[in-house]
Amino acid sequence: MDHNSTTPLNPLAYEEMIPFLKQDFGNPSSIHGFGRSARVKIDESREIITQTLGISPREFVFTSGGTESDNFAILGVALSRQDKGKHIITCQIEHPAVLNPCKALEGQGFKVDYLPVDSCGTLDLERLKGAIREDTILISIQHANSEIGTIHDIEKIGEIAKERGVLFHTDAVQSFGKLPLNLGALPVDLASVSAHKLCGPKGIGGLYIRRGTPPLFPLLNGGNQEFKRRGGTENVAGIAGFGKAVELTCSEMQKKVNYVSDLKKKLIQNVSKELGEFEFFGNSEKQLFNTINLGFKGVRGEDLLIALDIAGFAVSTGSACSSGSQLPSHVLSAIKVPPELVDSSIRISLGRDNTPEELDKFGVKLIELVKDMRGDC
Repeated sequence: MDHNSTTPLNPLAYEEMIPFLKQDFGNPSSIHGFGRSARVKIDESREIITQTLGISPREFVFTSGGTESDNFAILGVALSRQDKGKHIITCQIEHPAVLNPCKALEGQGFKVDYLPVDSCGTLDLERLKGAIREDTILISIQHANSEIGTIHDIEKIGEIAKERGVLFHTDAVQSFGKLPLNLGALPVDLASVSAHKLCGPKGIGGLYIRRGTPPLFPLLNGGNQEFKRRGGTENVAGIAGFGKAVELTCSEMQKKVNYVSDLKKKLIQNVSKELGEFEFFGNSEKQLFNTINLGFKGVRGEDLLIALDIAGFAVSTGSACSSGSQLPSHVLSAIKVPPELVDSSIRISLGRDNTPEELDKFGVKLIELVKDMRGDC
């Protein structure tokens, strides 16, 4: 029940990877047969991914995952365009892979505005317009939030950025594979994606860089790989799995949306019926179809997570990338959730591998545990 943290590797994507871990082990930069075989697979996978995203192959750079892609976009723009300005705009509920490079830039003389959101996690676009300055060089706003599932209107945000001549980056790690994403038709200059959020392997992702975007300062300097934008031998097996996962996930997206949405609706109905006192966090009108963030008064979210884990169910209390920090969720704090409710929250994120039977058992156990922790039974 924690698919926003990661997803199971699709068996067909795994099979696609095996040859490049065994017999087709060549370096794709080599000109002999082993190398050519690896290069062909990279080109094939890039073609699949870019066709799905509505962009050209040369606009897509493979990276090690969403974190590198976010860092490449933010640091790459900042360090290459600092002569144009040192002002960046982002949002308080961004993933740490966006917030932390922004904080690092503040230590180098950059000014970053972290825009607030409303109680649903929605950004005020008029406030965004007012935050843009003459020295603004980048706006970075996520497409969908991993903790509460709120979806931002990246088309309107991109239009605002374009009108003011500012580059726009979106972290689309949580949305790619869950929402239709035609980057070629959107006013987006840079977009980050990751394979392991859509049943691909870990350790592989990509950054979309729209044709005509000023060159980014490279994070990795080495060979001429990835159109001279990111040095280093490509992760051929990971790229092969990424391409296959995109092909499979996106071809069946609507079927998955319908199926998982029904599971989510049923779970919320059961919890609502049995537990009168709970809070639902996020924008119910514009929210990822698989994400539920709930708070239960009188219950510690961490205790509930551990009890569910013992019972065989995996949920989260926030972003998996920030687990162990001992700090309250920055997302729930940003949407002005009272501290006691922040501490009581759990995130449930479903996937197509979940079954109705599993959801029924999970719902029964969740209700039982919450009642027991409240002393209701």
